[in-house]
Amino acid sequence: MGNRLSKITTRTGDDGTTGLAGNTRVDKDHPRVEALGEVDELNSHIGLLLTESLPGEIRVLLTQVQQNLFNFGGELAMPGFKGITEDKISFLEEAITHYNASLAPLKEFVLPGGTRAAAQAHICRTVCRRAERRLIALNRIEPVSSLLIQYLNRLSDLLFVLARVLNHGDEPELWEKGQ
Repeated sequence: MGNRLSKITTRTGDDGTTGLAGNTRVDKDHPRVEALGEVDELNSHIGLLLTESLPGEIRVLLTQVQQNLFNFGGELAMPGFKGITEDKISFLEEAITHYNASLAPLKEFVLPGGTRAAAQAHICRTVCRRAERRLIALNRIEPVSSLLIQYLNRLSDLLFVLARVLNHGDEPELWEKGQ
């Protein structure tokens, strides 16, 4: 691959716009850019989670998720590009099933926390939910693939399950209604 990002400072965004693939320029607060930014933030938070001491198979899983999130962003930025396919959603569903099988059923809501890695997984989950909301807002004005929405919905579920796994199945605190 050539030097795709050889010049970082271009000054083309000084007017409050940014470029999408196909030489399209949009305002930096356009819903498509908002959705892209949330996915980028999610990917960065997953990167932070990856700095923790994690089991090897979770590290591999999250690294694949990061790759998928770049493909996700590509689909949002490049007309005609399909970065998220049904097999990527199946990948998440299989991981959810695998990791959830080792956990006790929940009797109450879990307060985010526990180990540092689990707390970061909860942050990733909430950022993922925010990205999903931005994607749905974009979908109201410019249709996006339903697979993108499904991917973020499944990913937030996986991140919740991984937070529980990273707490070694011991919930830090459960919600006490009325407290």
